[in-house]
Amino acid sequence: MWVSRLLLPLVLANLLGDCAMAQSSADWPTFGGDSGGGQYSALDQVNASNAGRLEVAWTHFSGDKAWLQATPIHANNSLYYCTPMNRVIALDPVTGAERWRFDPHKSEGGEGLIDQPRQAVRCRSVAYWEAAHPKPGTPCERRVFKADINGNVYAIDADTGKSCRDFGAKDGHPGYASHWDYEGNGPGPRHSTSGPIVVDDLVIAAVGVEDSPVDASDGFVRAFDVRTGELRWEFNPIPPEHVHDTGAANVWSTLSADLERGLVFLPTTSPSSDFYGGTRKFDIPYATATVALSASTGEPAWHYQIVHHDVYDYDLPGHPLLVTINKSGEPREVAIQQTKAGYVFVFDRDNGEPVFPIEERPVPTSDVPGEQTSATQPFPLLPEPFTRTTLTRDDMFGMTFMGRSWCQKRFDELRYDGMFTPPSEAGTLHFPGFGGGGNWGGAAFDPNSNLLIIKSMTVGTQHWLIPNENGEITPLPTAGGEDEVPGSSYRDGTGDPMPGTRYSTKTENFQAPSGVPCTPPPWGTLTAIDMDSGRVQWHRPFGQSRRYGMTFPESWGSVIIGGPIVTAGGIIIMAASMDKKLRVLDINTGAELWQDKLPYAGMAVPMTYMADGKQFIVIAAGGNRRAFTEEGDAIVAYTLTEE
Repeated sequence: MWVSRLLLPLVLANLLGDCAMAQSSADWPTFGGDSGGGQYSALDQVNASNAGRLEVAWTHFSGDKAWLQATPIHANNSLYYCTPMNRVIALDPVTGAERWRFDPHKSEGGEGLIDQPRQAVRCRSVAYWEAAHPKPGTPCERRVFKADINGNVYAIDADTGKSCRDFGAKDGHPGYASHWDYEGNGPGPRHSTSGPIVVDDLVIAAVGVEDSPVDASDGFVRAFDVRTGELRWEFNPIPPEHVHDTGAANVWSTLSADLERGLVFLPTTSPSSDFYGGTRKFDIPYATATVALSASTGEPAWHYQIVHHDVYDYDLPGHPLLVTINKSGEPREVAIQQTKAGYVFVFDRDNGEPVFPIEERPVPTSDVPGEQTSATQPFPLLPEPFTRTTLTRDDMFGMTFMGRSWCQKRFDELRYDGMFTPPSEAGTLHFPGFGGGGNWGGAAFDPNSNLLIIKSMTVGTQHWLIPNENGEITPLPTAGGEDEVPGSSYRDGTGDPMPGTRYSTKTENFQAPSGVPCTPPPWGTLTAIDMDSGRVQWHRPFGQSRRYGMTFPESWGSVIIGGPIVTAGGIIIMAASMDKKLRVLDINTGAELWQDKLPYAGMAVPMTYMADGKQFIVIAAGGNRRAFTEEGDAIVAYTLTEE
C-alpha cells in the first residue's frame, strides 16, 4: 500500500487527461478548480513548511454589501467574480485593480439589457469560455457567463466587460438567454444562485425554483449555444406524465462535468411540495439523486437516488466530485456525492455502480394523513459518516442547567426516530437537519494523500406540519410569465404555506431560548476520510462561535457556510466560520499551520492561482446573515512574504 500511495500522483497524471492539465496549470478556471470540481490545485509554492509567511497582497471592495459568497475564477490572466447585486467584476490578478464591471440593469446606468428589479441575492460563481482559436481584435472570442435571480444567463466579453449581443439575439433579447422563454410547467420563480458550467461550446445552466407549491416549476437544466444562446437541449427531472402533479427536483448548487466522457453531473433536490408528499405518491427517480447526463444531448446516462420520496428537504447540497481515487491499489475514476445527512456516496463514473457497498435499511414511517413515506432508505456502509448522525436525550446540551433542561424537555416533546424521522403535526426533530450535515462548498479531494476533506455543520432543526383551518387546501398561485417578479413569494419564515396541500410548515433551529444549540458541540467540523479504506483519518472542530456577546471555546466549533480547497503543498485552505478567520491546515493531521483575520467572515470557497511568479490565495469575505455575521464586500488575496 505504501508503494501504491507513493506512485499514485504519477498514475493519476497519466489518467486524468483534461482534469490533470487543469490541475497542473496556473489557473482556477471553474468554481471547483477544474470541470470535475475536485477543489484541488497542483500548485505547491505555498506549502506546509512556509504557510506561516502568508500575508495580504491586496483587497478589493465591490461596494455590494450583501450575501457575498462567490468563488472567483482565474482565466485569461484575469480574476472574474459576481456580486450579490447582479454585477460581474474583472480584476488584475497581481494587484487586485479593477479592470471592468458589468451591470445588466437599465435603471442604474448598466448595459441596458433588462428592466428588472435589482435584488440582493447570493451568487456563487461565473463560468468561462474561449474559442479554440480566438481571432485577434474580434469581440467575445472569450466569454464570461453569469446566471441571475431573474432566470437570465448573460454572455460578457471577458476582455472588455461588454455584453455579447449575439447571445440571445435570435430570441429577441441580445445579450442574454432566458429560462422564461421555455415552459416551466408550474408557477413560481426560476432563478440561479450558482453559476453555469461550460462543456465544449455549450453553457449549461440549472434553474432554482420555489419548492413549496405542489405544482411548482420543474427543475429544468438547459444547455445553450455559447455564441448564439440558442437552446440545444433541456432536461426535466420530473416524469413527463406528472409535470402538473409536482415540480422542483431542481439543482440550486454547483455542477460538475467529465469532459473526456462528455457527461455533466447534477445534484438534484426534493420534489414539491418539499415537506409533504401525499400528493406525489409516484416514483420520481431523478429527485434527490446524483444524475449523469450526456453533455451533448441532455439524455440521462445513469442516476442514483440518494433519498426516496424526500419529505425531509435533504437536497443534495453540492456537485459530485469527479476525481480518481486509489482503491485496493488501483486508480478508480469516481463521482463522490456528499449529503446533508452526513454520508458520502461513491459511484463508478462510467455506470453509477457503488464503489463501496450501499444497503437499504428500514426507516420510520409517517403518521400524517395521506402521506406515504418510503419504508427504506439507502445507507452507505462505507465511507464512514463525516458527522454525528444520531442524538439521544442525554446528548442534549446547555450552557446552564436550565438551558439543558429546556432542551431535554423539547427533545421529549418532538418526534425523533433517527435522521429519517418524517415531518409530523406534533413536531419533529430533524438531525442533522435540512441545513446539513454536509452543505454547499463542503468537500475537496487530494489525489496525493487519497484523502477526502469534508466539512459539516451539526445544528438540528425543529419542524411542524400545521393543518390549515377547516382542512382547506391552500390555492395554488397563478403561473407567472415574463412580467412576474421572480422571488420566493410563499414563505414568511413561520407558518409557511404549501399551496396545493392542507398544510403549512413551520421550522426553527433546535436551540434553547438563549440561542445556544441544543445539539452538542462541536457545531462545525472538518473531517479527512481515506478513500481506499473509507475510514475517518482525523476529525476536528472548526472555527469559533461568538453570539450574544459570548465567545465560545474553539473546541465547540462554528456554524460553517462555505468549504475547503486542498493543494499539492499538503495543505487545506478554508475560512467558512463565524470568527472571520482564514486558516491553513496540514492535510495529514488537521493541525492548524496559520490563520489571519478577514474584514468579514469568509463564508465562501477559496481559490488559488499563479501570477507574476507568485501563488495567490483568494477568499470572498462577505459574511452571511444566516450565520449571524456582518455582511461585507471584500475579496482578499494572500501571497508569501519574501524570505
